[in-house]
Amino acid sequence: MKIECVKEKLHLAVSKAEKIVGKNINLPVLSCLLFETKGNNLIIRSTNLDLGLEISIPVKVEENGKVAVPASIISSFLNNISDDKNIILETVENTLKISTQNSEASIKTLSPEDFPTVPMIDNEKIYKINSKDIVNGIKSVIYSSSLSSVKPELASVYIYSNNDNLIFVATDSFRLAEKTIKTRKNMDLNNILIPFKNASDILKIIDNIDSEIEINAAKNQISFVFDGTYLVSRVIDGVFPDYKQILPKEEKTKVVLLKQDLINSLKVSNIFSDSFNQMNISVKNGEKAIKIKTKNNNIGENINKIDANIEGEDIEVNFNYRYIIDCLPSIASDSVSLIFNGINKPLIIKGTSDKTFTYLVMPMNR
Repeated sequence: MKIECVKEKLHLAVSKAEKIVGKNINLPVLSCLLFETKGNNLIIRSTNLDLGLEISIPVKVEENGKVAVPASIISSFLNNISDDKNIILETVENTLKISTQNSEASIKTLSPEDFPTVPMIDNEKIYKINSKDIVNGIKSVIYSSSLSSVKPELASVYIYSNNDNLIFVATDSFRLAEKTIKTRKNMDLNNILIPFKNASDILKIIDNIDSEIEINAAKNQISFVFDGTYLVSRVIDGVFPDYKQILPKEEKTKVVLLKQDLINSLKVSNIFSDSFNQMNISVKNGEKAIKIKTKNNNIGENINKIDANIEGEDIEVNFNYRYIIDCLPSIASDSVSLIFNGINKPLIIKGTSDKTFTYLVMPMNR
């Protein structure tokens, strides 16, 4: 193989592809990127067996071929060489020679024949959505996914369609986040469970782009296509809990307060929280503020008052403060509603002017 290309385009593609390389002692080729010429393009592939990525960039091909090169080595090299405009890649026996105007390097390679194939989805149902909507949907809920793989359906981001809405949901059984994204037309996309780690890696690839993405879903995989990039992920074969039935149908106590006031208070409360991150919220009707209390026997205690509009019954409940502060960046409005339904019932958090996000968190036992 011998090609010449724009260094900046190669650097950008390698930086993205490196994000999902695998680490497997028994299959060292997973730590590599596969370079292969196709027509007037260089195809760069990476995979960790759960995710597969292909990026196509235009190049000048003098000799066709393919090579598996260690991702960390070529990425570090491209990161640190001067900003030469063009770069030449040439395979010589078991090495990849890289030449620019000011620098040369030879990198030991592995057999490209050992590199796993990146599966292609053959499905006629292709849906288009803006990349920022996908990023917003996943980011709004992913922190609520379980970190344990004991129940794979909980260690995932659940995506399904409802008319012209795309719904993103995640839960670890102690809290649940739901985000609704409006789409331009109906999407028949149901029961997609993307593993937590895959969803996190998908964000790394599409977080900083602003383009339309084609989504193609099959029984065991889902793909995202945009700007010469093909990204495919394994999906979980399971059933997400029927979470709608646990959402409270009424509200006994409602508190409306400024989101930033709540964030500031929670940051102070964190200083004095115990090893369980426990905090106490006290709400009394007739007062114009709620109280948040944290106590650590080794440090001390703290009580914060937050101005609020209070309706309904008095209530005093304990929560994991991290579970509450985690959701606040997902709320677009300046004010939030805290909706209580009793001491042992879940708390619902919503934005007062943002109807697209709902968050549920279970109380802690004393």
